[in-house]
Parts: sequence; structure tokens; C-alpha cells
Amino acid sequence: MKKLLSLLVPFAMLLAGCGSDDSSASKADAASSAAGSSAAESTSSEANASPASSGKGFHVEGTKLLDGNGNEFVMRGINHAHSWFAGDDPIALMAIDQTGANCVRLVLADGEQWTKDSVETINALVDKCKEYEMIAIVEVHDATGRDSIDDLQKAADFWIEMKDALIGNEDYVILNIANEWVGQWKSKTWAQGYTTVIPQIREAGIKNTIMVDSAGWGQYGKSIKEKGREVFDSDPEKNTMFSIHMYGSAGKNSKTIEENLTGVTDQGLCVCVGEFGYNHSDGDVDEGYIMEYCDANNIGWLGWSWKGNGGGVEYLDLSFDWEGTQLSPEWGEVLVNGEKGIKATSKTCSIFAS
Repeated sequence: MKKLLSLLVPFAMLLAGCGSDDSSASKADAASSAAGSSAAESTSSEANASPASSGKGFHVEGTKLLDGNGNEFVMRGINHAHSWFAGDDPIALMAIDQTGANCVRLVLADGEQWTKDSVETINALVDKCKEYEMIAIVEVHDATGRDSIDDLQKAADFWIEMKDALIGNEDYVILNIANEWVGQWKSKTWAQGYTTVIPQIREAGIKNTIMVDSAGWGQYGKSIKEKGREVFDSDPEKNTMFSIHMYGSAGKNSKTIEENLTGVTDQGLCVCVGEFGYNHSDGDVDEGYIMEYCDANNIGWLGWSWKGNGGGVEYLDLSFDWEGTQLSPEWGEVLVNGEKGIKATSKTCSIFAS
């Protein structure tokens, strides 16, 4: 689900999606004007000390995501909304690192809704993630919930324009093309869009592992079950994985969680839970079972989100402050310090030991 992130401007009510083929989830964005550049815009000397690339990069092998050394990498991470809170990037990334997270998913913008990010900004963010030995998962948020292939095309065009921040970083950056593109709980448009843009991205020379969110605002896992193999086969590199976002629809109970994830893995495809919370406007979430099942089956996950949620979903903040000194008791403490949380299950990507 799209979260309402701005506390500084008026917001629209968030409408939850329902879980059927015929329904269409409806959500509204809270427009927040991002700073034009990251506080970390200028590249620092850490970039010169970055780990050496393996030359192979992340790649999928059946249901597994392997790093450049050929070792399995299981995501245990947190989402951070860079586009709305660029000035808080340095503090937020430091705090997320201190949780023990091995990756961070970064909200970026292609200029359609929010201030367009630059190659320099992306490079600065990636360099900071390298410094903290976290894998960067980068995504464009502007096409969230939209059903037009044109909006996905704009996101793909953005990444092709920004390819210099991706090429050479195959060991450290996973490309989540567009957040929650396709709001409808249908699979056909979703597959048409991704089978169109993935070959274009590859033709531009981008070989990073691609992550594709499911349809239905990220919650319609059945779209991957029905059309995921077709999307995977459209990738000349055969290096595409999938993501399901788990809120009150996709993550409501153990049966639904398992059905969503096995619908992907039973096809021999790689999946992660790209976002989840402990509650949402479309219903309660069984976050404990998500973490338990993913731990037992080596499936990655990333909690939404570090800080900045507004418009009535402030409860999704993992931390009450950017520094992480006050984790929220119902969500942050569970995700970070719980029995199956980050501190207990996260392992740093082996590429940083190379």
C-alpha cells in the first residue's frame, strides 16, 4: 500500500484495496515537496574506499537471490522515504545501519509527481549504503497505483537516464523499477507493462537484478502467480525477482501469506516482501507470521518505514525520531528487536567481506 508521508501539507484520505480480481484499490498520495538534492549530494571520500566489485553482481538462481560471490542473500531491511525527507538521509541511513539491517529500500522520484532525483544524488546514497555495508534497493515512486503503461515507461526511461548510477554497481544495487505500479487487481496490464520495459532496460546495458512489485498496489500476489514467469522470461539476463507488499489484504493471516509467497516460489521464482507493516487501513497484518515464515524459508523482507508517515498512518513509523533512539513499541521494537527481527536474523552481504 502507498503510505501518506507528509506531515507538512494537506493530505487525502487513504482508501484500502480489497482482495478480489474485480476490485481496484484506491489510495491517494500526500504531496510533499522534496528538496532538490540530497544532503549527501556531494560525493565524499568514502566512495574511494568502496569495496571492490566481484564483476558478477546480484543474480537470481531459481527461488534464491545470490550475491556477486555466489552466496545466498536474504534481505532484512527497512524502507526510507528519501524523496520526501532528503535532508534527513544522513541521520536516517546511519540509524538504519545501527539496527543491523543488511539493506535499505530508497524511495526516489522521476519528476512526474515529485522532484526528480539526479545521478549525483543516487550515487551519493549508494556510496553511503556501501559505507554502512547495506545493499541499496532503489525504486521510483511516481507511478504508484497507476494503471497506464506510460507511467511505467516514464519510470523505465528515468532508470535508463540514470544508468551510470547502476552500471558498475551490480554488486550493491538492486533495481526496483517502480513502486506498486498497477492499482487494479488484474494481471494482464501488469505483465504487458513489465514485458515491455524490462528488455529496454537491459538494452541500455543495465544488468542489475530487477525487482518487480506485484499488481494491486503491490498486494495482488496472484499477478505473479499468473504472469510472473512471462515477466521473468522477458528479461534477457534472466535476473528478475518479485516483491509482494503485505498489509491488510496480502498479509492478513497465515493462510493468505503462505498462498501469496508459495504462488511465486512454486514456479521456481524468487520473491521478497518488499513492504509490510503491523496494521493498516485495510486491516490488521500478521507481521509475526510474515517474519516467522520468511525466516523458515529464507525469504527476504523490508519493513515500512523508518519515519515520516502521516495522514493517519503515523503508526507505520518504525522510529519516533530520525536517530532511532525511540523505536515504536508496537512496530519498531518488533521489527528490529523481535525474536525473528533484524538483529536476530540479518546477515551482512558477503560482498563486503571480499
